[in-house]
Amino acid sequence: METQKSYKKVFLLLFVLLIAFFFVNISLGSVAIPLKDIFASFFGGEVSKSSWEYIITQYRVPKAITAILVGSGLGAAGLLMQTLFRNPLAGPFVLGLSSGASLGVAFLILGAGAFGGFLSNALVSEWSLVLASAFGSFLVLLAVLAVTFRVKDTMAILIIGLMFGSVTSAVVAVLSYFTNAEKLQQYVFWSFGSLGNQSWNGVLILTICVLVGLFIAFFSVKSLNALLLGENYAKSLGVQLKRTTLLIIFSTSILAGAITAFAGPIAFIGLAVPHITRQWVTTSNHRVLLPAVLLLGAIVMLICDSIAQIPFSEYTLPINAITSLVGAPVVIWLLVRKKKLLF
Repeated sequence: METQKSYKKVFLLLFVLLIAFFFVNISLGSVAIPLKDIFASFFGGEVSKSSWEYIITQYRVPKAITAILVGSGLGAAGLLMQTLFRNPLAGPFVLGLSSGASLGVAFLILGAGAFGGFLSNALVSEWSLVLASAFGSFLVLLAVLAVTFRVKDTMAILIIGLMFGSVTSAVVAVLSYFTNAEKLQQYVFWSFGSLGNQSWNGVLILTICVLVGLFIAFFSVKSLNALLLGENYAKSLGVQLKRTTLLIIFSTSILAGAITAFAGPIAFIGLAVPHITRQWVTTSNHRVLLPAVLLLGAIVMLICDSIAQIPFSEYTLPINAITSLVGAPVVIWLLVRKKKLLF
């Protein structure tokens, strides 16, 4: 009973922190908006400036929601991959999905440069980048699923996924070599990742994709707990390994593919958040671990985005750089302090 009560306290604390950092994230930026005006905007009050109302509703709230979806989705996807492969270095992009998305965008941006002028600008737009990224991830997913049907060993699937990633990265490198500087710069900026410039329609589509991926993940919780003790033990409990593997890969693909399509390749979060959560929650039960990862992933992403905005400045740093610079030292400190990896 005491253990259950302590977890309730942890979840309550995480939820309070999530709400707090959500409003802090909205208030920070090139224009500092007081919290009282943010609350007024949310609850139908009068905002001091009409421009602040527009900034809050059309830019900062969609960006904050995107940060929550990205952090939660990548954290959950990383947890699924680490459990499936029983490898603490596995992440949501270990199957090559991020590389596939990058390849799709590279073909669009770097390939469109060959047409030049008006046609190139017409081809490259916000939604065309999303579609190209999703299509690239989907092709890699099909390849991984085809391999999954033919290969029984999960470690072989992991290695093949890494090889898919290497091949797609090589093709992107070749395309980059033959493109012009302007298009190469555009592609590099996309690869930095971005949570901003999301329309409400984009946020809605991303929300649906993340919810579908998380539904499949929660549906697989019992199988994930069984896999922690090995495949043979899972089989003895009646877990259908092939079906479970397909479900986990499909869930990860939806989460990682959709997030990469809308926000670009976001590093670190999927790899490190599950480890940070394990050090804090100290349990391997996915019924507790998965919700905790969702909350902590969202909090970490909101914090990183708040730092990336450089409060009170017009400059915004690449979110990819911030997630690694902020997160990696935290993980190192936690592991040094605990002196072991809870996995």
